[in-house]
Amino acid sequence: MVKVLSGLVAAIVIAVGGFFGFQFYTQHRIASEVDAALEQVRAAGGKASRGKVSFDLLSRTVTIAEITAKSAAQPPISVKIGSLTASGVSQPDAARVSAESIEIADVEISAAMAPQPALSLAYKVPRIILKDYSGPASLQGPQASSSFADVYRSVLAQFAGVAATSISAPSLTATINSGVATPGGGEVAYTGLAMQGIKDGKVASTKIDGVVFTVNAQGAGGKPDKLTGNLANIAGYDIDTAAVAALFDPQKASDDKYYRTYRQITTGPYVVTSGQGLNMRIDGMTIDDVGLRPSRMQLADLLAMIPPPGAAPPTPVQARAMLEKVAKVYEGLRIGNAEMTGFAVETPQGPFKLSAMRFNLDSGKVNEFAIEGLDGRTPQGPFKVGRFALKSLDVANLMRMSALFSNPSQQPPPDQALGMLALIEGVELKALAAPFKDTGRPVNIDAFNLDWGNFIGPIPSKLRLALKMAAPLDARDPGQKVLVTAGLDKAAIDFDLGAAWTEASRAFALEPVTLDVGGIAKASLRVSLANVPRGVFSPNAVQAATMAGQIEAGTIDLTLRDTGGIDLAVAQYARLQNVSREAARSAIVEGIRSGSEQAAATNPDAVAAVQAVARFVETPGQTLNIKLTPLGKVPAMQLMQLLKTDPMVALAQFRIEASTGL
Repeated sequence: MVKVLSGLVAAIVIAVGGFFGFQFYTQHRIASEVDAALEQVRAAGGKASRGKVSFDLLSRTVTIAEITAKSAAQPPISVKIGSLTASGVSQPDAARVSAESIEIADVEISAAMAPQPALSLAYKVPRIILKDYSGPASLQGPQASSSFADVYRSVLAQFAGVAATSISAPSLTATINSGVATPGGGEVAYTGLAMQGIKDGKVASTKIDGVVFTVNAQGAGGKPDKLTGNLANIAGYDIDTAAVAALFDPQKASDDKYYRTYRQITTGPYVVTSGQGLNMRIDGMTIDDVGLRPSRMQLADLLAMIPPPGAAPPTPVQARAMLEKVAKVYEGLRIGNAEMTGFAVETPQGPFKLSAMRFNLDSGKVNEFAIEGLDGRTPQGPFKVGRFALKSLDVANLMRMSALFSNPSQQPPPDQALGMLALIEGVELKALAAPFKDTGRPVNIDAFNLDWGNFIGPIPSKLRLALKMAAPLDARDPGQKVLVTAGLDKAAIDFDLGAAWTEASRAFALEPVTLDVGGIAKASLRVSLANVPRGVFSPNAVQAATMAGQIEAGTIDLTLRDTGGIDLAVAQYARLQNVSREAARSAIVEGIRSGSEQAAATNPDAVAAVQAVARFVETPGQTLNIKLTPLGKVPAMQLMQLLKTDPMVALAQFRIEASTGL
């Protein structure tokens, strides 16, 4: 019995000794791995240390206390971790380690922001929790140097090898210290941070319940101000850090491919208030398909855009170089769609509201930038815009073109300045209502569309303008008083103009040209020109004028319909002559017909035209049709001169067809 008990005790002692021996061995191995990781920081010139490392074999729990690290880069980055506890630890193979749960407590990260050493950031995270973690058993390799770029690239490389079902932090606080008196400095507090589905450098979703910030700022009149804000429900989906890593990789400097960083980013309400009465709110924002192109957004170029502290204002050459870098940034960023809704600001003049703003960006170009539902006030009264849009805005080349104006003493020649026209393809405006002078009545623009294209150098050879609007008439204006006296209180205009040049035929046409002035007349016109050389579109005025001598007049078609204008003219003539309207109309018609004899002396066709005009005035509501066909080659420049000096001789160059009809 004694032997049995002795044997049992011996077995227990051996087993316990083996258990603690294996536990001690494992603990020592973990400590060695941690030390090897810290040694890489020290090898790069930084500082790193740790506290006690312990391992519980039964629960497979590793605890590491007091981890600190400080990079050698200037300005340095410091990291402090109170403790790291990993539970359910295992090592499926020699290269990776797994844990059911990892809890990191009391994390502090601080960094000075170059090129302003006085500006610093400090982050505090009380607790970070990782679930179902899997990652490299050791650091993948030392970073090339202690520079910010190499540190960041190393972190992204390590993250690419990490997998976890979730990473969460109940709260995070960031403190900004400007190192100077206000304005500057502040605090940002995050709550409910969570990442889901982390694997291969990708994150399925990232969410933040809320962000509250306080920033010391400079308000109106240079007075100190404090801004406070609240941003809720921030989320990002299908995030790929490989796109960011490519910006730090010199080997990707020629990579012209777009890498999608986010599939979508959304935010909920965003509210900002100030101590001086500013109140701003955004109901929500959505950004879809964000991509980066490494060939246009290398880190070295981005950092070079930041001037050193105390630097002198840039020279024109430096300004152009900086704008070129900004242009490349726009070319390196792609946004499938960005939308902001429910924007409102309280101002001393009253509220300013915007229902929505939308844009996209690809290869430095915005296909369309649009704002909708604009509502505000001016000193004369309220104004509203249903929609305003710029079509195909080339932002990148706008930056490059603006460099031409960086030297005030050397402005660009006209042809280069005109080149800015090609950066925008059109403008659209709908449902505008704005105060008209001090009348208390609005100008209404129902629709305004302007498009241009087919550029020859800096000048478009195709244009389309459409305008539909109504404006009050002002009796104080002598030119409008006649219409007001006749009973019109507003001018309603519907205008459409198209112009295009065809290189193959060297033909230029104004078509359509329509104008409808409500209550007065409606007109349509078609003008054609022949033998229009390409050189006419030169920005050089002398060259354009010389080439214009080759242009020949073409057919001119005019249709004019009376919708009340003839009666207005007759009434005005009657008031001035103090006669009846019937007598006034007869006098006007007789005056027109008396001119037919003079017209017949130069062009027999003109007689029919004069008679048609007389019939048009004689009967209200008539439609007048006139067609002018050149009798031969009629130089347009010569014709313009004749119209100034002798209109009848000018008309003699054409066959005139005229008719009237209801």
